Amino acid sequence: MEKITKDMLIGDAIQIGNSEAIAQTLLGIGMHCFGCAIARGETIAQAAEVHGVDVDDLVKALNIAANS
Repeated sequence: MEKITKDMLIGDAIQIGNSEAIAQTLLGIGMHCFGCAIARGETIAQAAEVHGVDVDDLVKALNIAANS
């Protein structure tokens, strides 16, 4: 399975593995952007910066969610 990275677009990341768990992970930290148009052009790193989230922690959580 492909691994989620900080340079990946949010819209692409949500399609890897367990998309429901990925969405819940994003929602759990206040990121509702996966459902909006910005998700098609914003990377995980950019979203993390805007939301004040550590990108490495976020990527780790997303990959755990994707594999659940």
